[in-house]
Amino acid sequence: MRSPWIPMWALCACFFMIMLDSTIVTVAIPTMLTDLHANLNEVVWVNSVYLLANTVPLLITGRLGDRFGPKNVLVAGLVAFTAASAWSGLTTTAGELIAARALQGLGAALMTPQTLSFITRLFPPEKRGVPISVWGAVAGVATLAGPVLGGLLVEHIGWQWIFLINIPIGVVSLLIALAALPNWQPRRRLRFDPLGTALCAVGLLLLVFGVQNGQHYHWSTVAGPVTIVHLLIAGVLLLAAFVYRQVTVKNREPLVPNELFRDHTFTYANLAHAAMGFAMTGMFLPLVLYLQTVLGLTALESSALALPMAVTAAAAAGLSGALWHRIGARNLIVAGFAMLALAVGILVYQAQPETDPVTLIPGLAFAGLGIGFVFSPLTTAATAGMPAELVGAASGVYNTARQVGGVLGSAATGLVLQLGVAFAVPDAAARYAERLPFRYREEFVERITEAANTASQFDSSSPPVPSNLDPDVADIVRRIVTGVFHEGFTVAAKASLMLPIAVLLLGIVAAMGIRVRTTPRDLESQPWSSSSHHSPPPA
Repeated sequence: MRSPWIPMWALCACFFMIMLDSTIVTVAIPTMLTDLHANLNEVVWVNSVYLLANTVPLLITGRLGDRFGPKNVLVAGLVAFTAASAWSGLTTTAGELIAARALQGLGAALMTPQTLSFITRLFPPEKRGVPISVWGAVAGVATLAGPVLGGLLVEHIGWQWIFLINIPIGVVSLLIALAALPNWQPRRRLRFDPLGTALCAVGLLLLVFGVQNGQHYHWSTVAGPVTIVHLLIAGVLLLAAFVYRQVTVKNREPLVPNELFRDHTFTYANLAHAAMGFAMTGMFLPLVLYLQTVLGLTALESSALALPMAVTAAAAAGLSGALWHRIGARNLIVAGFAMLALAVGILVYQAQPETDPVTLIPGLAFAGLGIGFVFSPLTTAATAGMPAELVGAASGVYNTARQVGGVLGSAATGLVLQLGVAFAVPDAAARYAERLPFRYREEFVERITEAANTASQFDSSSPPVPSNLDPDVADIVRRIVTGVFHEGFTVAAKASLMLPIAVLLLGIVAAMGIRVRTTPRDLESQPWSSSSHHSPPPA
């Protein structure tokens, strides 16, 4: 009997690349700006277009695995992803890089649902805990290690290698996938609904684009009379039409089968997964900006602080595979959400303008434990009772929930952070102005307020200062302005970190609805093994 762990490592390598490339680009933005002669908007789109192309098609690509077989779709995605990685590393213009990243995101969207689909087919339910724990550990480590690895590659080799590093991993994964992955085919020919697919794709595209890029366009005009609000409204309406179409379509296979959400555990697991995606993305944005702009860490130094989190997340994910049968998946998930919420609360309490970065490590490590205790049992719970013919669709929905949650988290915390800076920095300026001679106070507060209102952050190394200052006052004012910015930005970062905490508490509420209906003894009695070319019956 061929061991299912041989193809499992190829699946892990694919998933590692997908998750790594969602975070690795961030630290390379300053270097790309210079080398590609690009503006900030172009370089920001290098990352945004990947997330957009990876998120929008997930519902469709999950269903493609049910239609054409997960191996065929995964191989196609792996080829596209690897080729796009080579193109990204060799490009010399921002426009080409954006196009290459779009193809890379599409390749990731083809692969992502198939990795989870294969795990549920390769391993019988009673043996699925460990491989899903490994899958969860890979996701956590890749996401958190991306900025660290990116910083090392950019600093010592060049930004091109954050993409080129995927080529050997992709080629080896492709060879293993072709040789070791079973070529399962659907038992019946699926007939997709083209109209429903179009409504879903366009609706998600407009919604995700609007949320993801709202701040860039100042929540206003995108082009001509079209605004971000118009896009969001259109996206919601199209998705509402898609839901109606799913319920009423006949003689066609719905993109999201109604049977999926008849399983209440699957519904609650998706809500919890979205909450985790929101919280993880939402906590990193203000935290990284605080570390770099207030505490003065470099991009590599700030990302290195994530290493303890990555280590504890991997350890907790591995441990959760052995624990969830004993204490229950729901209990483990609730505990993980609570630990992560508590860890973020500790970081909020510790964050001050003069905080020693080293003192943040225990809180970050504790956050990693919470993350690790959620992902694996949550995935196990979501897939435990899923019929084989719905695995691809379920995987697409499940991964879409996380991605959309992440997009919402990034946009929401970014908006709260921006508003926080606009209020907290002028408030700090009014208090600090008392240290200046009276004739300088009004202009000082006005200029600081203007700087805070025109950007979510400004460069404290060359702060705005009142005009016509006496030389002996100038240095004092600059130090005061820096202090104002650091204090105001810290207050804004702490306020924005409260949003992920609130969403994590909602995640706990969702997790309370999870019921894994199978027990280890029940599972062991099921007549199915990983060597069979047939899939397990519903749990």
